[in-house]
Amino acid sequence: MLNHGSILDEKANATKPGSPQARQVMEIPAALVILPLGILFLLSGLIVNLTQALLFILLRPFSKNQYIRLNKIVTELLWLELIWLIEWWAGIKVELYTDSETYELMGKENALLICNHRSDIDWLVGWVIAQRSGCLGSTFAMIKKEAKYLPVIGWSMWFAGCVFLERSWCKDAGTLKSGFQRLEDFPLPFWLALFVEGTRFTQPKLLAAQEFAASRGLPKPRNVLIPRTKGFVSAVTHTRTFIPAIYDCTLAVPKSQPSPTLLRLFKGISSPVKLEINRHKMEELPETADGIAQWCKDLFVTKDALLEKYRTKDIFSEQELRDIGRPKRCLFVVIFWSCLLAYTIAKFFLWSSLLSSWEGILFSAVFLVLITVVMQILIQSSESERSTPSTLPVQDPIKQQLLR
Repeated sequence: MLNHGSILDEKANATKPGSPQARQVMEIPAALVILPLGILFLLSGLIVNLTQALLFILLRPFSKNQYIRLNKIVTELLWLELIWLIEWWAGIKVELYTDSETYELMGKENALLICNHRSDIDWLVGWVIAQRSGCLGSTFAMIKKEAKYLPVIGWSMWFAGCVFLERSWCKDAGTLKSGFQRLEDFPLPFWLALFVEGTRFTQPKLLAAQEFAASRGLPKPRNVLIPRTKGFVSAVTHTRTFIPAIYDCTLAVPKSQPSPTLLRLFKGISSPVKLEINRHKMEELPETADGIAQWCKDLFVTKDALLEKYRTKDIFSEQELRDIGRPKRCLFVVIFWSCLLAYTIAKFFLWSSLLSSWEGILFSAVFLVLITVVMQILIQSSESERSTPSTLPVQDPIKQQLLR
């Protein structure tokens, strides 16, 4: 027999502010926003990509520095839309903790960033901080090569100068070296980001990391994975003459809330994200490859302890909380693109009378389906469940990845 009192209690609890049911009710259905935001992002992105291609072909052969400066501005016209998505649409607040010296130097010097890879949008959190520091369009990352084939966003990263890796050291060693050499005479302050764990944090990967640590007598991680240090050693070795500092970034999300994803951003689901940045002088690092690798491993042991303290005691950082605000520049960029595209699309439909024939209606429907499919590809590509390369051995893919 149904307990009507329990049912009424459940309904009453569902309407309480802050309850999981209430948050679910307040979520925006993804289908209602992915299509219009997808049209905005993809069409504006194609305009940006075309502009980047023209600059690459017509300007770069004659003035590399001028190309870099103009491409930075053009790139930010696209990347600021994603900043708007995380801060204005989803309302996610990035809480930055760092000391005064580091805060003053951010954006004024070249820096190598290393961060734990906690969520699907860690790179977006980094972009938020880069935007505040004035180097959004000159922030580079070492990422898997599949990303450069992603429509719009991947192409913009390629034009911006990101380093794309195959996750095979034999192939990547030369790619990294040439990528670092291109940055040696870069005319603007830049950030170079590296996720040394090599993959996003998930519970199965953590269990594999703990098993590997136990077999090697290493500290058992609880909140991070074991860093893969070859790329980091290469980065330090080849850039220490022109990158003066390493920014040690530790990212955390409240344990009571799910980790943010690109899909949750579209749904307008908000959650705070905490980020601590500690600056280390490059000259203080060891000179040998083994010493650099051990320095990185020790850093992640400290990072793990910080995250464990936050998980168990709800204390994240002893550094000062910085008010980074929520600048309106990205909002103005989205308004600009929205007005421009709305006017252009309206004029196109009036000029072509596209909706006056079955062929035109069919073409419009196919276009909308294509936009939806591309957005689905972009969202799925960011999910942590898809972050493990499919080329790893079948018997124990996660362990093999950690051993590489």
